[in-house]
Amino acid sequence: MFWQKKKPKRKPQKVAPPKHIQKQVEAGEHLAKGLAEGIAQEPKPKKVERKKPEEKTSKIDPKKEFLQVFNQLTNRHRSWDVWRDFVVMYACALSNPVDKEHYEEREALYLRLINKYNKQEQPLFPELAAYTVMALEENPEQDFLGSIYMSLNLGNQHNGQFFTPYHVCELMAEVTMQDSVMRIEKDGYITINDPCCGAGATLIAGVHAARKRLEKAGYNYQNHVLVVAQDIDQTVALMCYIQLSLLGVAGYIKVGNSLTDPITENDSKENYWFTPMYFFPTWSMRRLFGGM
Repeated sequence: MFWQKKKPKRKPQKVAPPKHIQKQVEAGEHLAKGLAEGIAQEPKPKKVERKKPEEKTSKIDPKKEFLQVFNQLTNRHRSWDVWRDFVVMYACALSNPVDKEHYEEREALYLRLINKYNKQEQPLFPELAAYTVMALEENPEQDFLGSIYMSLNLGNQHNGQFFTPYHVCELMAEVTMQDSVMRIEKDGYITINDPCCGAGATLIAGVHAARKRLEKAGYNYQNHVLVVAQDIDQTVALMCYIQLSLLGVAGYIKVGNSLTDPITENDSKENYWFTPMYFFPTWSMRRLFGGM
């Protein structure tokens, strides 16, 4: 029957909100969308890395450090004795690895001197040697040991011992080394001689004056400059020996009176100190084949 038929269900119709509410909703959605896009596009702040403060390394003053170590040794010993022992032991340490003819006597001399000092004092001598090396590496054109020697008032005033200022030595070297390149091209090498060498300031200045000229001409001064020196005072003669050895100069120093006992070909070599560079093959070959 017609009344028993089911009525079709009506789809629910969406009721549109009032216009003023719809505008507010749209405006809110637009604002939210704009904010979301802005946040998404906004670049993330970069992390600022803070630089660590650079550690300031204080420059070492070799002369100052040398004197501080030296003064530690003068509590129980006289300054002159400490200086003499340091110079002799350092000279032995440089000589013994290369000069086997004098090895035994100089090794015994070294041991006799070092045993005068206790276990706390003995390590201070290598420190003095290290500061000497540092000073000459920093500035090879100086008389480092001679300047300290005079500043400590260790010079022999009774005998009128006074070291020539280095700038005077430089002036004399510039005058005498004018023809060094020409003489090397003729003879193969030059000899710089000082019969009263002291700590070697004049020789050091002469070597560097020659070096500058030889390097411009393409020569290695270590292969073409030979130093021959002598002094009556063993301590200062060995100061010269130490500095020339550390500067890589070939040569030898005799301890003795240059007036009554000068250097000759027939010397016994008992009081001779040969620098390590003197045993370098270049100079050994010259001696072997009569080029010296």
